[in-house]
Amino acid sequence: MSSLVQSVDWLAIAPPTIAAVVGLAVLVTDLFVSEARKQLLGGLAVAGLAAATLMLLPLLDADRSTFCLVGDPGVCSYTVDRFTLVIQFLVLGGALLTALLSATVLKDADKRIPEGEYWFLLLSSAAGAALLPAARDLATLVVALEVASLPAFALVGLRHGDRKSSEAALKFFLSSVTATAVSLLGVSFLYATTGTLHLTLIAERVQTVDGQLHTLAQTGVVLTLIGFAFKTAAVPFHFWVPDTYVGAPLPIAAYLSVIGKAVGFTGLILVTVLALPSYADVWGPALAVLAALTMTVGNVGALRQQATRAYSAVRLLAWSSVGQAGYLLVPIAAAAYSGDTEKSIGSTLAYALMYGAVNLGTFAVAALVGRTRSLNRVSDYRGLYASAPLTALLLAFFLLCLAGLPPGIIGLFAKVTVFSAAVDAGLGWLAVVMAVNVVIALVYYLRWTALLFRAPEGEPAEHRFPVPLTAAITLTGVLGIVLSGAPQLILRLTDTALF
Repeated sequence: MSSLVQSVDWLAIAPPTIAAVVGLAVLVTDLFVSEARKQLLGGLAVAGLAAATLMLLPLLDADRSTFCLVGDPGVCSYTVDRFTLVIQFLVLGGALLTALLSATVLKDADKRIPEGEYWFLLLSSAAGAALLPAARDLATLVVALEVASLPAFALVGLRHGDRKSSEAALKFFLSSVTATAVSLLGVSFLYATTGTLHLTLIAERVQTVDGQLHTLAQTGVVLTLIGFAFKTAAVPFHFWVPDTYVGAPLPIAAYLSVIGKAVGFTGLILVTVLALPSYADVWGPALAVLAALTMTVGNVGALRQQATRAYSAVRLLAWSSVGQAGYLLVPIAAAAYSGDTEKSIGSTLAYALMYGAVNLGTFAVAALVGRTRSLNRVSDYRGLYASAPLTALLLAFFLLCLAGLPPGIIGLFAKVTVFSAAVDAGLGWLAVVMAVNVVIALVYYLRWTALLFRAPEGEPAEHRFPVPLTAAITLTGVLGIVLSGAPQLILRLTDTALF
């Protein structure tokens, strides 16, 4: 009789575990630290996220798995491969940059945001997001998804006495809970038809489902995808994005735009490509249509933003993030039609890494400008070059990367890889839709970029550069410039033997 006791591969689970343990340490430490020394909690959180990110290095050389089925060590609930590591690097690195942004924002908030709770919730969400790409069964996948999402609801509405923040959190919460319920119903249908929650076993058994259960299995596929489509802000599940980004503290808006999307896309990839490849005729066309709708609605929404409207800069970034989600969906849809699934998924990972770096950089500059211009309108960026030339140049670089124009070579490179994935899969119509949307996006990105170098109206604003905020802007700028000089680094990183 085989033993039911298993050994745990602690090195494999170290990155999410460190984030979770440091989060609990911050929560406990908060009880004993005076108000005057609360900034120590931020330092502890940054150190914890840095340590969790560094723990990815020992995992680079080999695939590792743990929490496996007794008697079948090839079927595991937690697997670390190249795909897992790329997403965990994006999640933990993005959370680290968010923490650097947060240190300044919390200081400026004048105690309206409780620091202990804030850092605990951020670390908890990061731990769930880092767990998700390693999940190889639906139960772990759903738990990781909710651990990443539930703290995010609280983070959006954590600012005391801010009605806008509370409304944003409520809208985010209600719509997300509905999507989660739909997704869980889909998971239950898949379990009912296959008798297992492990993704690789579902892939085997779903092909031999009894004819009477075939419709139930198809329904389960669709319902499960709906839940993850909400997390990616795909149309028509995007309506919560603009108000949530405006109501949330700016670092949390940045976090949702990058890490929130990474969570959703990771779940989509695991469920479609790994668990349901035999149902590609169901999810492939659905994701292709979703991609076309999402990029179109997002870019048109960003184009309609008025430069003088309050919070128009944040709203533009919110709608832009919806449009970018459409681009990210293209290679996943292409995987249903392509003979080279790994190349298609690698294109999504490459685009996600580019988008994560430059979008966090854009939000970092927005946080800097927001310190003196609390309404954070696009028009507030007029003449930024006169008062902060290096910052203006970096913001222009970030915007050009998002637009896919030189000198933002990494943005151009990422878009070309996505185009290539669509064309190679025979989705020519989707490539055409993407080309039209790229042109639409050029208008609002270039309009904002040009504003940076126009003569300021009145005296230029004086911007103060706190160390954490400067570090975040510098890190994202250096990363974007290095990758633009050597875009092949992203290809090597995402050249993944996926599953």
